[in-house]
Amino acid sequence: MSRIILATLCALAVFTFSAIEASAANVTTGKTVYDASCVTCHKTGLMGAPKLGDKANWAPRIKKGNAVLVSNSTKGFKGKVGVMPAKGGNLKLTDMQIADAVAYMVSASK
Repeated sequence: MSRIILATLCALAVFTFSAIEASAANVTTGKTVYDASCVTCHKTGLMGAPKLGDKANWAPRIKKGNAVLVSNSTKGFKGKVGVMPAKGGNLKLTDMQIADAVAYMVSASK
């Protein structure tokens, strides 16, 4: 019985560390996507985009959850104060690249 518990704990540890590494990879990849495609609006606030690192502006968006942020970024969104074109206007980006960029911006804006 103790072997089963030990094996389960080892598997859980490996899974946890893999998830942490994958999350870090997503943020790193997200920075690359941000630098190539998102920086124009999210550095300056163009078209009402929340500026990277602006915690007050990002907080209500972050509360909605990553799924909403990714969906709005992928499909496009028109809010009260701004517009987010689908995929930031770069339709060549994959949904995963968008998700990575969102993860990067959220992590830099908490």
